[in-house]
Amino acid sequence: MHRILIATLATRKAAFLPPKPSPGEPTPRTPIWALLPLRVFLGGTFLYAGLSKIFDTHYLDQTSPLGVHAQMLHAATTSPIGPLVSFAAEHATVTGLVIAFGEVAVGLGTLLGLFTRTAAIGGFLLALSFFLTVSWTTSPYYFGADIVFAAAWIPLVVAGDAGLFSTTARLGAAIRRRRPNLAPDDVKRRILLWGGLTTATAAALGGVAALTRRTTTGSKPSQPPDPGTNSPTVIAAVSAVAVGSSTRFTAPNGSPAYLLRPSTDTFMAFLATCTHQGCPITPAGSGFGCPCHGSTFDGNGQVTGGPATKPLTNVPVRVVDGQVTTA
Repeated sequence: MHRILIATLATRKAAFLPPKPSPGEPTPRTPIWALLPLRVFLGGTFLYAGLSKIFDTHYLDQTSPLGVHAQMLHAATTSPIGPLVSFAAEHATVTGLVIAFGEVAVGLGTLLGLFTRTAAIGGFLLALSFFLTVSWTTSPYYFGADIVFAAAWIPLVVAGDAGLFSTTARLGAAIRRRRPNLAPDDVKRRILLWGGLTTATAAALGGVAALTRRTTTGSKPSQPPDPGTNSPTVIAAVSAVAVGSSTRFTAPNGSPAYLLRPSTDTFMAFLATCTHQGCPITPAGSGFGCPCHGSTFDGNGQVTGGPATKPLTNVPVRVVDGQVTTA
């Protein structure tokens, strides 16, 4: 009876354990692959975010409400590290480039497996800084994406790439094949050298791209003209804007804006910039929404959902000879 009871318990225990591999069958490596989707998502997202900033003509424009300078000034008033943010805003171009190229470096390092733990630490610090500035006033906190990104980087900080699709591991293996007698410390130094050259090359290419972008846009005046002292800008023909629709245009100060036609004889326009933290807004139903933190505005530009507290910035318009123009 005792033996039967032991056998029964052993059978039930085995039912909860994973099956053992057959002789010659490789041991499952699920733990190594488990973090790969997270690594691809975080690396791809940060690479995309950095490149978007580099090629955004408004990002380094200190006169644009969509620029990093305006966003830092907004964040400094509510951030727990406000004095540091204000100092960074005084050097907005340098800070903006550090953030953009930092995101590119983090994204490439994570995707390529090049110093993955170091890249993950950089990604965590960037996400944490965004949480302490841009997302600090988001309530409840889980509406803000930055705190989630900061938490998501921690597993990669701990585990790295585990040698899976790892450029660092491949560099090490190539160096050992060519120089089998090298000491481990020498191998690490050579990995740092080649990895540093790869990173420097990517940074140089990005710098050329950013310089080219700034050169092509540098002919524009640094200060936008005062719309009150210039001739009106034609936005669209009256017949081209249907009642109840909106159309995107560029305001006299160079910022994106939306023209609305709520009724046959009524036109109004607003800057396409959320008054919370300067993120671009998009049409949502009969109004507008901010994809960054969830603020919503009605068709008159009034706030219908926070965290924004101020209405959208109005752009004066009028109708002249069948054309909607700036006033």
